[in-house]
Amino acid sequence: MAEVTAKQVKELRAATGAGMMDCKKALVATDGDIEKATEVLKEKGLGKAEKKADRIAAEGLAGFKLDGNKGVVLEINSETDFVAKNEAFQELVAKTVDFVYDNEPNDVEAVKNSDFAEYFNSSVVKIGEKIELRRFAVVKAGENEAINGYIHSNNRIAVIVKAKCDSDKTAEALVPFLKNIAMHASAMKPSTLSYVDFDMEYVESETKGRIEVIKKDNEELARLKKPLKNVPDFISRLQLTEEVIANAEAKIKEELLAEGKPEKILDRIIPGKIARYILDNTTLDQEQCLLNQQYVMDDKLTVAQAVEAEAEKAGGTAEIIEFVRIEVGEGIEKKVEDFAAEVAAQVGK
Repeated sequence: MAEVTAKQVKELRAATGAGMMDCKKALVATDGDIEKATEVLKEKGLGKAEKKADRIAAEGLAGFKLDGNKGVVLEINSETDFVAKNEAFQELVAKTVDFVYDNEPNDVEAVKNSDFAEYFNSSVVKIGEKIELRRFAVVKAGENEAINGYIHSNNRIAVIVKAKCDSDKTAEALVPFLKNIAMHASAMKPSTLSYVDFDMEYVESETKGRIEVIKKDNEELARLKKPLKNVPDFISRLQLTEEVIANAEAKIKEELLAEGKPEKILDRIIPGKIARYILDNTTLDQEQCLLNQQYVMDDKLTVAQAVEAEAEKAGGTAEIIEFVRIEVGEGIEKKVEDFAAEVAAQVGK
């Protein structure tokens, strides 16, 4: 029996698109003959799905499993929504979730190179459409931590949220509430946890355009004779340095005195005005950062404040330290089919 090298496995995989374990088995069975191994894979149909590489798999389902202190979310894509409703596809998603939950692979490549890949690839062949495991995440709760999650009824959005608490007692009490936070994240589409995750270059590149949008909104509001929005100077807490806040406070104080407000009551007015200034100047954070979004079930609070308040009811403290949100097809550019143009092209041949 010829020795199978890693180079041969890599070459066969590149040529057929089949899983690494499948390639290795085929090479062993054919004494390292690449051509024969290719035929073996073709006969088994294991290279078939990869021939569809030029197609775009942007439909599919999210997978979700939460048990005790560990949760998994993942996304498996298909080419059509029709296949996503297929029982065989749904079973593939469920079994992939179980595999990831039980084995905690490092990444998608690790799944492709595992024994599970044989089942996955054979299922793809049977279904007859390009299908891909796009991404997954495993979230585990440690000491004094709580996790919970949510999968939307359409099985296209799945979320897991984790909080760090002062004690296991607080963590246990917070678990049910975290499902509400996961539902919030499902609906409000945060892309990151906090404004501190932003790169300043990104924030600055977004600032001018977002302020112009608010100005244009005001033009329409003025036409409709409705109250105007405050036009901000900034869009993220990342930009609100101590100097910026101090200047804003000084300006507010000057305006209040000009209105004739007694100086002795300014200390009671200014904090509320500063809070409003921060709200007006952090629209990017409110849109994209989970902790800074207004909580959908009580918009007087941010998500961070809502979690703090819930933990306080249990006599403790808590903060969200991690969340994962997966939405099927997010970030994938779908190919727009022009059926008329396709028919015309065929007729012209």
